[in-house]
Amino acid sequence: MSKKRGLSLEEKREKMLQIFYDSQDFFLLKELEKSGPKKGVITQSVKDVVQSLVDDDLVFKDKIGTSVYFWSLPSCAGNQLRNIQKKLDSDLQSSKKRYKELIDQCNDLKKGREDSDEREEALHELKAIEKKYNELKGEIVQYSDNDPATFEAMKQAIEVARGAANRWTDNIFTLRQWCSKNFPQAKEQLEHLYNEVGITDEFDYLEAPVASLSPPDQVMEGNF
Repeated sequence: MSKKRGLSLEEKREKMLQIFYDSQDFFLLKELEKSGPKKGVITQSVKDVVQSLVDDDLVFKDKIGTSVYFWSLPSCAGNQLRNIQKKLDSDLQSSKKRYKELIDQCNDLKKGREDSDEREEALHELKAIEKKYNELKGEIVQYSDNDPATFEAMKQAIEVARGAANRWTDNIFTLRQWCSKNFPQAKEQLEHLYNEVGITDEFDYLEAPVASLSPPDQVMEGNF
């Protein structure tokens, strides 16, 4: 035997509204919680269902003394529905007006953009200009190595790298001196180790170039 389907929220709302319409009386929440199950709405759902009706102005509530009463009359619901319909009609008219305005704007934008030989020629010229712009932009990137600012940055980076290399060279010489002083009996083994890692007699500090570097374009000019 299939299980009985429960009521949807909208069905529960209709059932609770029917309680108000049939009696046309005022109710406390606990009274509604007793009446709800008779209409198929379980007690635990009554409070939330009634509150949803209050939120939609289909049920009214007011506090009298220490008690909160709920009520709703068919005439009140009818007025509420008529107000909703009036608002929807107003929104529909506004939407239709806005739609017409957008159609008119679209038609205005189309004016002067009709297909013609002049328009096709202008579009073709625009594409040619865009293509030339992209080509020139690519050439600028290729010649960036000759840019004075870029060249100056390269010079500074080289100087920083040379200084760092010489600091490590100084550290290595200091370490070699310390090893020779503290382990004189291992001189041959240390020399063999130095050669293996590339510290030969030619190992020395990096010297700065005798002639200062100049941008490529200045070098080329000086050769003529």
